[in-house]
Amino acid sequence: MKTTKIMQGPSRRQFLAACAGCPALAICASQGPGGAQTIKVPEEKPRLRLVFTHIPPEKPTWPYQGYDYEGRKKELTARLRQSCPNAEFLPATAHNADEARKLLEGDSEVDGYLVYMVGIWTGAGMAIASAGKPTLFVNDLYAGCGEFLTAYARARRQGLKVAGVTSSRWEDVVQAVRAFETLKKLKSSVILDVTDRPLGPTARAITEVFGTAVERVSSEEINAAYERADRSEGQKWANVWIKAAARIVEPTREEIGKSGAMYVAMRDLMAQRKAQAITVDCLNLFYGGKLPAYPCLGFFQLNDDGWVGACEADLQSTITMLVMSYLTGRPGYISDPVIDTAKKQIIYAHCVAPSKVYGPNGPRNPYHIRSHAEDRKGAAVRSLLPLGQLTSTLLFAPGRRQVVFHQARAVANVEDDKACRTKLAAEVQDPFKLLAEWDRWGWHRVTFYGELRQPVETIAGLLGFEVIVEG
Repeated sequence: MKTTKIMQGPSRRQFLAACAGCPALAICASQGPGGAQTIKVPEEKPRLRLVFTHIPPEKPTWPYQGYDYEGRKKELTARLRQSCPNAEFLPATAHNADEARKLLEGDSEVDGYLVYMVGIWTGAGMAIASAGKPTLFVNDLYAGCGEFLTAYARARRQGLKVAGVTSSRWEDVVQAVRAFETLKKLKSSVILDVTDRPLGPTARAITEVFGTAVERVSSEEINAAYERADRSEGQKWANVWIKAAARIVEPTREEIGKSGAMYVAMRDLMAQRKAQAITVDCLNLFYGGKLPAYPCLGFFQLNDDGWVGACEADLQSTITMLVMSYLTGRPGYISDPVIDTAKKQIIYAHCVAPSKVYGPNGPRNPYHIRSHAEDRKGAAVRSLLPLGQLTSTLLFAPGRRQVVFHQARAVANVEDDKACRTKLAAEVQDPFKLLAEWDRWGWHRVTFYGELRQPVETIAGLLGFEVIVEG
C-alpha cells in the first residue's frame, strides 16, 4: 500500500483571505462553460435581539465600579453590524430577569437572541434562554465571566437551545452569529433526494428540525432530465475536468462526457426545484440499470462550487454538508472510514471528494479521474487532498437531535487498489475510542478541513443537539 504526499494547506491568514467571499456569506456562482449557475442561495437575514446584560455601574462588581457600559455597548453594536452584515440586530439592555422577560413579550418575530454579558449577576440570560428560542451567550472577557459560566452550564444541562462563546478572538463571535444565518437559510432550502424508495423518517426529521424541504425525484425524472441535458455543455464540462485532472486512468472521454451530461441534468433539476443540495441513490440505481451515468463528477463540481452533491441518498450526510456549507463555506467529504489502530489512523474512503476543500475561492488540490471502485465502471474522482491539516469529521442525526464529532490530522493520500478511489489517512489521538459509535450512526461520516469544534458546538447548541465526541 502506497501513500502519496501532496501540498500543505494554506496558513490561517491565507485561509481567512480566501474565505472573504465564501458561501458562509454569499455562495459563489459557477463560472464554468455553462456560465453562471441559476442555483440560488436563500438570502433572508435573521432578526436577532441583541441583549446586553449588566447591573447598574455604581455597584462594585466585575468589570469594576463606574465602568462605562454605554460606551462598550455602542462599540460592540457597531462592530457586530460591520462584521455581520447578513444579520439584523435589535439592541436592548436588561439589568435583571424581569426586564429580560418584558423584552420577550414583544419579540414574537425575532429569530433568536444574542445575549452579550458585559457585566454579571443579572439573571437575564437564563430568563431569555428559558423562553425556548435559539440563544447565544457571549462573554465579554473579564466582565461577564461568572454569570456566563454558571448560566451556560445550567442552560445546557436543562436541554435549552443555548450556545456560548467565551473567546478573545473576535472571529469566534462572528462565526457564532453565522450559525443564526445558517439556521435562517436552512428554513428556505431544498434537498433533492433522487431515489425510487419512499421518503422515510430522516426526511421528515430534517424538515421538522431544520425547516429544510426534502423532495423526492424518481429515476424516471432524473433520466428525463439527463435526456434533456445540453450535450454540448456536458462535453464542455468534461473537457474542463479532463484538462484540470493530474491523471486520467480508466474512463474514456465518452464516459466522462456522460458524466458531464449527468452534471447538467442535476444542476438543471436543482435550479428548477430551487434546491441547494442533491443526493442520489447512485449505487442501487446504477446497479439496477436505472441510471445512465454515475453522478460522481457532478457531485465533485457542485461541491467545489459551494453547493452540495451527496452520495447514496444519504440524507443525514446531505444535511450535514448543507449545514456546514452555510456555516463555514467549506465542502464536506462523505466517506466509508477504515480504522488502522497500529498507525493510530482513520482512512476516509469514497469515490467522490472535492478539490477545493477550503471553499470555492480557495486553492485547488490535484485529482485523478478514475472508474467507480466497486464495479470498475463509469467515472469517479480520486482527490489528492492537502496534508498536515486538522480535519473535523461529523454527522448530524436530526431524529435523535445529536451530532457525532471527531478530529484528526491528515497525513497521507493512500494508494491502494482496494476499496474507494479517494483514501485520506488521518491521525487520531485514540483510535480505540473511534470504534464505539458505528452501530448507532452507520458507516458514513462527513469530513471538513479545519478546526471546526467551535462552530459545530455553536450550531448544535442553538438547535438543542447533544454533541458526542467519539475520538
